[in-house]
Amino acid sequence: MRRLWMYLGCAAAVAIYLTTAEARAGTLLISADEAKLPPPKGAVSVTSRGITRGPKVALVGKAEAQSPMRLQLKFESFGGAKIDTDSLKVTYLKNPAVDLTPRLKSFVKPDGIDVPDAELPAGDHIIRVDVKDSDGRTATTSFTLKIAP
Repeated sequence: MRRLWMYLGCAAAVAIYLTTAEARAGTLLISADEAKLPPPKGAVSVTSRGITRGPKVALVGKAEAQSPMRLQLKFESFGGAKIDTDSLKVTYLKNPAVDLTPRLKSFVKPDGIDVPDAELPAGDHIIRVDVKDSDGRTATTSFTLKIAP
């Protein structure tokens, strides 16, 4: 009986290890259920217009990729101000909107966001990024990630 317990214990440990290894395959940015939500109603805000001293947020690399993908955003501040990373809000524009900020917090640095292995389902995903600088100036940028099947 003891051997059976040890065997089942080892099998459970292997199952937990495999599940953990699968979970580490990538950083879940958007789940399949979230991708199935309806699109947002109304207009989608995009980058600000005109000349501003507020911060700038730019997507680095291609917006078209396969999952997992490297998701890089670059922050740039002006006039001696610093990026306020605590003000960062990243939103998946669906109805209802999905707050992605907690999923990205460990990847945020003062100069941007770098997720080496973001997992997203196939399709088009509209993401909005809001951030402030130390002088209180805001920036809002929206972009579409196109993920191939």
